[in-house]
Amino acid sequence: MVEPSYVPVLPTTRAAQAAFCHLGARARRRIAPLWTVIPRIGPERIRGTRPVPDPDTDPAELRRWLAPRMNSLTEVMADAAGWVDAAHIEALLEASATALWHLATKSSLRLVTGPERDPQQQRYIADLAFLSGRGLGIRVLLDGPPDEAEATELRSLVERLRLPPAQLDLILDVGLVVDPLASGKTALIALDLLAPLIPWRTVVLASGAFPRTFEDHHTQPFRVLARHDWQLYRSVCAARPGLPRKVTYGDYSVEHACSANIAPARHPGPGWGLLRYTTPESFLLARAPTRGRDHAVRARATARWIVEGGAFRGNDGAGPSAGERWLHSCAYGDGPRGAGNAEKWIQVGHNQHMNFAVRQLGATG
Repeated sequence: MVEPSYVPVLPTTRAAQAAFCHLGARARRRIAPLWTVIPRIGPERIRGTRPVPDPDTDPAELRRWLAPRMNSLTEVMADAAGWVDAAHIEALLEASATALWHLATKSSLRLVTGPERDPQQQRYIADLAFLSGRGLGIRVLLDGPPDEAEATELRSLVERLRLPPAQLDLILDVGLVVDPLASGKTALIALDLLAPLIPWRTVVLASGAFPRTFEDHHTQPFRVLARHDWQLYRSVCAARPGLPRKVTYGDYSVEHACSANIAPARHPGPGWGLLRYTTPESFLLARAPTRGRDHAVRARATARWIVEGGAFRGNDGAGPSAGERWLHSCAYGDGPRGAGNAEKWIQVGHNQHMNFAVRQLGATG
């Protein structure tokens, strides 16, 4: 695949897939998503760990649940490149094997493993990567600064996988950025220690800044929050201008960094959702109701707060992304039809963010 300019880390949800599907051809050519397969059931997964015992104990049901979702992802991606991380379900080999084999052999996607995972699963994913001929992504979770022991562990993994460096991608995943200074130091240590181990095909630095919670939303329904992920990437590039190879920017788009660790909700969610919009340095967040007699009117008023702000691109209704065009239509429409719901607002946010990130990276070189 052509080296991407942007790697959004996305959950395999309907909203995220629809957002990617509605990207323009130019943006799609420059984006390679890292899709994380969400768990089917059970409590939220903690980064880098497997629940013991695994709550998904029905292989037949998991197989029925997984197959159409992976088929949908393959169709959405078409011939576009990217990665798929199946950490939450890959240990259930009997149920996941067919879907992962199809991904490896019938799509343009690359599978992903990581140093913290079971050696048998690492080997299995590497074998599928060998069959595909497209190589493998290695996702290193940076929940703290790596040390020499972790570098040795990563080097050992590469040696055991027996794939040439030209088929290996290094994905350095900082996760949620709360303290930009501390996360920046972690990222720099990782780049200095892990990036030089082998001549990786691609080096991605991914982090997330979208908030998990929306406190005081009853009294403060509108927020402007800093894009710490973008600030982190720029600070790292400025601190290491002499890196031997380009570091590709990655983020979690407009969902929090734990969103792919959570199984789909089996009951109605809260009676509100978030409209979201990405600007050069910040996220605009606006809370709107999803139920109630006047929910459509309030949702449209919320969209107008975004559209009539100084950062909105596309005040004529013909913005540069499908997300902006939808927001404009919602803001000045009438009635409940077309006002959206929580899932639609996430989709619109992803689409607008991915389009904007590509343009921003192109403008900054």
